[in-house]
Amino acid sequence: MPRNLLAALKSTCFVTRASAVLVPALLMSTSMEAQQAGVEPTRASHAMVVTIHHDASDAGVEVLKQGGNAVDAAVAVGFALAVVYPAAGNLGGGGFMLIRDRHGKTHFLDYREKAPAAASRDMYLDEHGNVIPGMSLVGYKASGVPGSVAGLTYAQKHYGKLTLAQDMAPAIRLASEGFVLTAQEARALQSKNLTRFAVSTRIFQRDGNFYQAGETLRQPELAETLKRIAKDPGDFYKGAMAQQIASFEKAGGGLITADDLAKYEVKERKPIRGKYRGYDIVTAPPPSSGGIVLVEILNILSGFDLPKLGADRSASQVHIITEAFRRAYMDRGDYLGDPDFNQLPLKQMANLKYAAAWRSSIEPAKPTPSASLVRPAGFMPPPPQAAPVKESTQTTHFSVVDAEGNAVSSTYTLNGGFGSGVTVEGLGFLMNNEMDDFTSKVGVPNVYGLIQSSANSIAPGKRPLSAMTPTIITTHGHWYRHGKLAYVMGTPGGSTIITTVANDVISAIDNGLNIQQVADAPRFHHQYLPDRLDLEKKFSIPVADQLKTMGYTINRLAVADEKNPGVWGDSELIAVDPKTGELLGGHDSRRDYGKAAGY
Repeated sequence: MPRNLLAALKSTCFVTRASAVLVPALLMSTSMEAQQAGVEPTRASHAMVVTIHHDASDAGVEVLKQGGNAVDAAVAVGFALAVVYPAAGNLGGGGFMLIRDRHGKTHFLDYREKAPAAASRDMYLDEHGNVIPGMSLVGYKASGVPGSVAGLTYAQKHYGKLTLAQDMAPAIRLASEGFVLTAQEARALQSKNLTRFAVSTRIFQRDGNFYQAGETLRQPELAETLKRIAKDPGDFYKGAMAQQIASFEKAGGGLITADDLAKYEVKERKPIRGKYRGYDIVTAPPPSSGGIVLVEILNILSGFDLPKLGADRSASQVHIITEAFRRAYMDRGDYLGDPDFNQLPLKQMANLKYAAAWRSSIEPAKPTPSASLVRPAGFMPPPPQAAPVKESTQTTHFSVVDAEGNAVSSTYTLNGGFGSGVTVEGLGFLMNNEMDDFTSKVGVPNVYGLIQSSANSIAPGKRPLSAMTPTIITTHGHWYRHGKLAYVMGTPGGSTIITTVANDVISAIDNGLNIQQVADAPRFHHQYLPDRLDLEKKFSIPVADQLKTMGYTINRLAVADEKNPGVWGDSELIAVDPKTGELLGGHDSRRDYGKAAGY
């Protein structure tokens, strides 16, 4: 055995229980370094915007060059994505925005959708108490009260420098003048989710005459809606537009009323904070499960020297990281929900001693079956219900840093691709299907296979549990001096969001990949139940075989056939060069129409 490998084994905290099974896995592990060689991030001296769509990135840079700050740019991006990325960019959805100003002060805006007043715990069950398939996913009753317009305009009013009209000008232009579709975008617009509804079919599919690559998509109804919002954002929630939305919902059998819209409010919440390898982590609090689960994962992993186990995406690293995922997702499913309706054990989940107890239960060379996993005693309260329970893909994330050092990490969503499929007549925007993120029935999986506790059950005015994990990472600060900005991170991907962000953190901080390599690295995911290890299609087959030999049930996620790209997530990342202060952008190359842009 090579001497450096022996040293690696001796230096890890579980070496006393190491078995011979680990050694072949370490020796056979295949690094991702070869396929990532030469991949460089986008560089900028002053400011950086990274999004899934090049027109949205350009919108953010345009506003920055006009004197706007990172929040102005984020607002410009958010509204632009509502035009150019209808699968997830939206006016009819909701999300989160994490802001860190140049002085180190942070703000977390929760503009997640809320259940309508007419919503009820069993609204998606039939007379026999069984979930009605598709009811929480498709059509008018799948939608929660949208928060995106409130969230973006709140951010601009409280933290932006320019006017709302200036921030929205690029989006209005893109809607009225149109934008050119790539082949990927044109194919996406052929979604059956859109075909089900006449308005959606007319706007996005030309009544069956599908758009082709190179054609221009113009949305005049949406342009007029955006102009109305720019002139008076209150119109969406308390004016004529609110009445329009409510009338449309009622005609289609939906539950959202004018009163629901009028009562919607943005919440400022205290971010979740953690530490990892000398960095400070600032991330999303509930009703996102993302931040606290991310911190719990990193706390468990903090006791392992991951690089000494193997290279990035080696079987030995993937095993240990996966076992941390498994344990943290068990806690997610049992405990988390809307903090306005539940007492959540956040301090206990972030407890380093609790993480150490979980860590000691990890076998060095084989997985722990989820069915036999036992939570360490003495740390957590009983779950919200007596029996143990088991538990969004089209979301989008964008990252912004301005010339003054202000940073924004924002993730917002329609939940599923093109949301509920319903486009509001005369207003031109799609509605969300966010109600599926609630627990329709305890013990029954949602669209992402997540099984959640009664803490996330449906109730009027409640915000559903989310996995969105907008995150900002700084160097470790002191009481007299804040740390320096290091990373701005986030991704879409439903239940895979948290694990993708965790892997991005590990790849950057532990394994030293540059930020473009981090964005492109193959993804893996485990969520406790179902008990399987999901691997992105481009994940190394030799490493997958090693993990299968170790005892994992392997699933190549999102692979319908070999022609399918089989990808998930979309990491849009920014790093700050610690030596030069240069901004480094990493756009996820899985989508060919995105861009990291700066100046």
